[in-house]
Amino acid sequence: MLLSEGSKKTYKSYLLNINSRQYRVVCDANDTLLDIIRGQLKLTGTKRGCDCGQCGVCNVIVNGKVVRACITRMKNVPEHAEILTVEGLGTPDNLHAVQWAFIANNAIQCGFCTPGFIMSAKGLLDKTLSPSREEVRQWFQQHWNACRCTGYKQIVDAVMDAAAVLRGEKEMYEFSAMLKPGEYIWGTNYPRPSDKYKVTGTWDFGDDAGMQLPKDTLYAALVHVDVNHANILNLDITEAEKMPGVVKVVTAKDIYAAGGTNKLFGAQPPQVKGDGWERPILCDKKIFMWGDVVAVVCAESYEEAEAAVPKVKVDLEELPAVMNVEEAIKPDCIEIHPGVPNIYFETHVKKGADAGEIMEQMPYSIEDVFYLQRQPHLVLENDVGFGYWDEDGNLAIQSKHIWIYKAAAFMARGIGLQPSKIRIIQNKAGASFGYKLGITNEAMIAAAVIATGRPVFCRYDTRHHVTYTPKRAPALMRVAMAADANGRITAIDHTSWVDHGPYSEFSPGLVSKLPHYMGSLYGISNVRGTAYGVYTNQKWNTAFRAWGAPQVHTAQEIAVDMLAERVGMDPLEFRYINAIRPGQTFPFGQSPDVFPLAEMVDILRPKYRAAIERAKSGSSEKIKKGVGVAFGVYNSNSAGPDKAYNNIELLPDGGVMLYNTWEEHGQGADIGMVGTAHRALAPLGIAPEKIRLFINDTFRCPDSGPAAASRCQVMVGHAIVDSCNKLLDAMRREDGSFRSYDEMVEEGLPLLYSGSYGCVTKNEKGEIVPCVHTDANGQGMPYACYMYGLFMAEVDVDVSTGKTWVSKMTLIDDVGVINNYGVVDGQMYGGLAQGIGLALQEDFEDPAKYNNLITCGFPYIKDITDDMELIHMETPREFGPYGASGAGELPLTSPHAAIANAIYNACGARVTRLPATKEKVLALLKEKHR
Repeated sequence: MLLSEGSKKTYKSYLLNINSRQYRVVCDANDTLLDIIRGQLKLTGTKRGCDCGQCGVCNVIVNGKVVRACITRMKNVPEHAEILTVEGLGTPDNLHAVQWAFIANNAIQCGFCTPGFIMSAKGLLDKTLSPSREEVRQWFQQHWNACRCTGYKQIVDAVMDAAAVLRGEKEMYEFSAMLKPGEYIWGTNYPRPSDKYKVTGTWDFGDDAGMQLPKDTLYAALVHVDVNHANILNLDITEAEKMPGVVKVVTAKDIYAAGGTNKLFGAQPPQVKGDGWERPILCDKKIFMWGDVVAVVCAESYEEAEAAVPKVKVDLEELPAVMNVEEAIKPDCIEIHPGVPNIYFETHVKKGADAGEIMEQMPYSIEDVFYLQRQPHLVLENDVGFGYWDEDGNLAIQSKHIWIYKAAAFMARGIGLQPSKIRIIQNKAGASFGYKLGITNEAMIAAAVIATGRPVFCRYDTRHHVTYTPKRAPALMRVAMAADANGRITAIDHTSWVDHGPYSEFSPGLVSKLPHYMGSLYGISNVRGTAYGVYTNQKWNTAFRAWGAPQVHTAQEIAVDMLAERVGMDPLEFRYINAIRPGQTFPFGQSPDVFPLAEMVDILRPKYRAAIERAKSGSSEKIKKGVGVAFGVYNSNSAGPDKAYNNIELLPDGGVMLYNTWEEHGQGADIGMVGTAHRALAPLGIAPEKIRLFINDTFRCPDSGPAAASRCQVMVGHAIVDSCNKLLDAMRREDGSFRSYDEMVEEGLPLLYSGSYGCVTKNEKGEIVPCVHTDANGQGMPYACYMYGLFMAEVDVDVSTGKTWVSKMTLIDDVGVINNYGVVDGQMYGGLAQGIGLALQEDFEDPAKYNNLITCGFPYIKDITDDMELIHMETPREFGPYGASGAGELPLTSPHAAIANAIYNACGARVTRLPATKEKVLALLKEKHR
């Protein structure tokens, strides 16, 4: 029987020239160019990001024009079009000038956006070989090139260098030739081992790896419920399971049938009210927040899975939604978890005399309430992962998780397996900034693999990624601070309420940061503080770069400026006289590892005075310029008894293999490991390229802990050094020379050695002791190393609209002795850019509205200043490997506070509740002039 004309599905045949090769492509005219490039031609160098034209990771060149492949329909691609993707530009062994320049300028971090930037840059340089920096920035802006990692500055540097190469004014050089014989790569700009793959698009991220899975792989689509709070009355999957291609719709019933509890453990200490098992894998009784998942549709194709999602019927009884801490802490507020109070955790700090009593005796004091908003991570690679049964019958999950041993432990009971039967492997990750410390897709994928017996692949779309994945927890903070007649800060009293959404996991560690660090950089003798963890129906929260510090520094650094004004002192000089010095301690009673703050002020002072003069001379009636400063501090190990392990194996060619779980999510783990090992193995003279990495597989690598709290250079670095020293000791002959691999084998000596490190510090007696958690009064020695910074922001404020623009950021940092300057510079620039976004535009309040990059306030290149100055102070750390501390958290501790202070300096608008949107600044200006 012939089909009717209306029921036939028709296709079009296209003849295309892609990367100088001719292809005949048969497809639907409404398919996107990205679908064809990736799905049909398997050219995975072009990445899939937002799928709505907002990120530019899929940029390619069509007939000389840069286009976003995700929004370019095939019906709009001309026949015989000349299409260039990143694969047609260069290879890892034969780089194009643009690709080379990106490596030479350290313009790569996670690398997910890199191919899109490179293709966009190629399009620009095909038009002009002499662009200005502003023309480069404008080009990237108009082509929607987004980067969350780098801060953009180095990317512009790279384009300028590539143009110089193409003009014949600069030579490309071999990166291996950067070093002289016998030099360490420690303390240089030596490129990351991954760079040449990232710039050529051959670094396969999760979605790319998912395209290489077995033929019987199922595709998962998540059924999420878009209400903030509701009881589930009924869940009907009957229609969905009848849809074409659907193999199974997995619900909580399947998890229970497999012996799971359907709950994720939140790693809670006993002080938490409740048992820490609040978060369902798949909701079956209640919806706690917008985006909660009730079912997973598993089908033979991604399209069939998505098509079945609307067929799942969920009957709800909507409940009052508690959307902020002010509401949540009211006595008559509904309990989000019945039987557990909304204030479920509290912690305190007590040091010296009662701060309130001291304040009453002081001539100067201030008190105010401050708020830091819920900040979205806004990574460009949406959450993606897959699972399967491995050859030994273990459940293997591959995702971008950054604490892979804990991932197995957190979900084991929930899915009904022992942790020893769960294998976690980290995929190459397109950034995280901390959100992947939490379980996002892993447990749902695991449940689907168990229920179907087949491999399962899951990729969030942008809307679900943005609305479901966790955010930085907002905090409401009341701070009172006092100073004596000489301007010395004598007391601080504070109370904080942390909105952690409906799930408490990780919140005790976060909530404890606030009393740990509030007032920490000023050696204040008398401290009283309390912090509370609070349930709401807002977005659940997890780690975000500098976890806890942006909240603290919002209140602390704006309050310090307010107190300086009350005393009548310049804010920088006020910080100078109050900066913590030897003999003083943090609020938790521990002495800092180094005391660089006063020297930082000395270094900044002439630059600060010049900035003040620029602001005075450059201001007009409409545009007011201002300068603001802020201190910043953060720890470089997980609080308390932190530990890390590393194995090293000698290989037949004389090289080595490192095994650990220093999870890479863009921060430079690969060069961190190689640089540290190269320094430790210097007596062997091993070339950097012979230091190989086998990392981030719980069945093959020892537990190195999470890639968080900027701990890995310290913790894993020490473990690497320990294992290297053991290998050297085994290879060393009596005369001091070293055995070869063959000699080690011949003598029956082991080839693999295990190293470890447990963090230690010094007590008040100068004795080396293990790091320990703080006690009931918030006193203890939780950290081994710290990192410090002094931020200066220069801003322009349009007083007619309230719009603020950051014209320059300066950062003086002390992160110890630097392993790799390119990586550290990149961390600093990127953190400053995120701080600008946090200060002025990033937010996540209404999940119905904040569901893409633009509505969340993603900072594009023209939102970020091109003028960022870094000054490194490298004070060696006693407890860091080769004197190093951590780096990545520091640049997001306090730049936003410096910007808020600069806004006040410019126009008198004191923003105490971030972000400082133009509407907020304008309202404050109008109020000021009433």
